[in-house]
Amino acid sequence: MDIAVLAGTGKSGRRLASTLRVAGHRVRVAGRRGPVRFDWDEPATWRGVVVGADAVYVVAPFADPDPIKPFVDEAVAADVQRLVMISGRGLEHFAGHFGDTMAVTERAVLATGRGTILRASNFAQNFTEDVQTPGVRAGRLALPGTGIADSFVDLVDVAAVAARVLTEDGHEDRTYELTGPDVLTFEQAVDVLAAASGGEIRYEAVAPDDYAAELRAEGVDEFAVRELVGLFTVMAEGHMNGVSDDVPRLLGRPARAFTDWAVEQAALGALG
Repeated sequence: MDIAVLAGTGKSGRRLASTLRVAGHRVRVAGRRGPVRFDWDEPATWRGVVVGADAVYVVAPFADPDPIKPFVDEAVAADVQRLVMISGRGLEHFAGHFGDTMAVTERAVLATGRGTILRASNFAQNFTEDVQTPGVRAGRLALPGTGIADSFVDLVDVAAVAARVLTEDGHEDRTYELTGPDVLTFEQAVDVLAAASGGEIRYEAVAPDDYAAELRAEGVDEFAVRELVGLFTVMAEGHMNGVSDDVPRLLGRPARAFTDWAVEQAALGALG
């Protein structure tokens, strides 16, 4: 199959691209800096992504929802048979706080009758490849709240599920929830990281305004600051306290545990 992967150099996209290539599929790694140029703000780049593709892995634009439906329409006109979107678990609770473009993208993808939504928990890799990374590597993770819990999912599992859904029939018009096997608070997750690394990593609860100030100091743009503050505000309400069986059901094996991922990262030197 010929499969286009939007944000193909990003966290989920690059893992998915590798998974698909190993399985023998042709992959178009699409993005602003990818081998196949794709930019939500440049419709002239869309055709080279969708024409001739059997399936597309869709990552929503960050801020502007306007290009979403025209892009999906172009994909359908190009006879793309499967549109598989990575989204966020619990998205229905986040309106106005986080992920509004993801909600718009979900609706557009499902409206085609060719779409599947993968609603994932926070990625385990956010601790090593995201805005949390500088704090973790410096021995301190500061977030706005205490007792905020999630069932962190390993991107290896996300990529494996996405590869399956992109390449086989029977997943149209479905929404899957991708989680790890256990619910952990961020405090517990930090304790696991500290134990695995043998270093000093501590969790610190801060006020939302202080969290926003720290993000700005790290160079995070204002829109992303608002989104992240909104994300943790809603997560603190307990909407992520649960585990889905979709990963083991789709893959025929257990979802990967956060502790297993942490041990691997410590061995690779990714925790400081």
